[in-house]
Amino acid sequence: MLLADVAQTSLEVTAASARTEKTALLARLFRATPPEEAPLAITYLAGRLPQRRIGVGWRALQDPPAPATAARLTLAELDEALTAIGAVSGKGAQAERARLLRSLLGAATAPEQDFLIRLIAGELRQGALDALAAEGLAAASGAGADEVRHAVMLSGSLGTVARALLAEGPAALTAFRLEVGRPVHPMLAQTAKDVDEALDRLGPCCVDEKLDGIRVQVHLDPSGVRIYTRTLEEVTERLPEVTAAAGQLTATRAVLDGEVIALGPGGRPRPFQETSSRVGSRLDVATAQASLPLSPAFFDLLSLDGRDLLAEPAAVRHAELTRIAPEALRVRRMEAADPGDESVRRAVRAFAEEAVAGGQEGVVLKALDSPYSAGRRGASWIKVKPVHTLDLVVLAAEWGHGRRTGKLSNLHLGARRADGGFAMLGKTFKGLTDVLLAWQTERLQQLAVRTEPWGVVVRPELVVEVAFDGVQRSSRYPAGVTLRFARVLRFREDKTASAADTVGTVIDALPG
Repeated sequence: MLLADVAQTSLEVTAASARTEKTALLARLFRATPPEEAPLAITYLAGRLPQRRIGVGWRALQDPPAPATAARLTLAELDEALTAIGAVSGKGAQAERARLLRSLLGAATAPEQDFLIRLIAGELRQGALDALAAEGLAAASGAGADEVRHAVMLSGSLGTVARALLAEGPAALTAFRLEVGRPVHPMLAQTAKDVDEALDRLGPCCVDEKLDGIRVQVHLDPSGVRIYTRTLEEVTERLPEVTAAAGQLTATRAVLDGEVIALGPGGRPRPFQETSSRVGSRLDVATAQASLPLSPAFFDLLSLDGRDLLAEPAAVRHAELTRIAPEALRVRRMEAADPGDESVRRAVRAFAEEAVAGGQEGVVLKALDSPYSAGRRGASWIKVKPVHTLDLVVLAAEWGHGRRTGKLSNLHLGARRADGGFAMLGKTFKGLTDVLLAWQTERLQQLAVRTEPWGVVVRPELVVEVAFDGVQRSSRYPAGVTLRFARVLRFREDKTASAADTVGTVIDALPG
């Protein structure tokens, strides 16, 4: 397939306003895509590089060579060229990468160059989200959209599903099952302002403490233990405590969902950033473990000894979890079988208050009859936190003044739009410690795609959790809303930009 076909579809999807039209455009492209190239086409349309980073900054893209007069560059050739650029290292690497990049851009037509420059710079946000791509694949192949989404959840890769579906048709979807050793996207929760609202929405439910830790998915079989983050990155070697804990389970094969957390004196959680840094650290594991041990706690069971539990009710899954995992390895939980009873509601409020007083984030209420909807933010899980918070994406940052001179300080905050882009909601420099200022200055310069006199524009990848006092209407920002008194709580490197909150969620928080 030619890159020109993908670039043209990108333009058309960007221009389309209706979801059905976007889906039809993607379906047309996928019908013409060779199965083996489907993962590349989808990755490029989503604005990502399979190689992730290739060592090329915005400056190297500012003076492209004259474009080619005819479209000849294939997706396979593009992938090979990008891989070669990313592999360059050692003395003279910058010059060699620049040479290879100019050669690549010179082989591209003007529309292809525009697409490539935005793709490499991380500024390609035209709305071809994974959800739309899944619907486009369904339309192209004759499969059901729900079946495609389910296969993607279980495989963890839209590209893998696309390759099989385009090669073999809808029957290929039956091969995608929950397997030990192959992570699935975790189920996510919606939000409520308080436990009473959550109880009204759910009915009979259980209430879990929402730990202030890092989400992990643990796969156990006779060959050993494998551990994955919520972004499906394997971190087994970094978390020997979790491997040891899995040895206490009375199961031969299992897939569990849970969290790891660093605890201080009296079992109180240490700051989230410490847990996040420990999980992300690639330094000597024994030293890291000795300085900051982690404690795992499980709250769900997806598979047990060859039995897929995804479709089972939450009550059944938790009963099985209780059977195989000792209490010390389970998240603290209570059941609210009759939420209409005021005494039950009082007990749930007290449980939530106790969780927060103990240093946890809040609680998650889960309908007792709910299945595990991998990769979905289902209505049957509802999280309640004591403060208003949002996970937003950093779009840019401004240089500080006074004692913050030389530091990137004021953050431009964005929420996800329905078309896959990001809408700026406002700025904040509040809540930043000296440590965070130093860290974000280094990190944001790594993500920079453009330098301005006032600061940097960055790839929309870094997620930051902010607290705020409310939402108000504002004509100053594109979504028509802004946050009141936003302040940084922490950076969430365990989350991708696709997991950030949406503009719709922000608008829903408007008073009245």
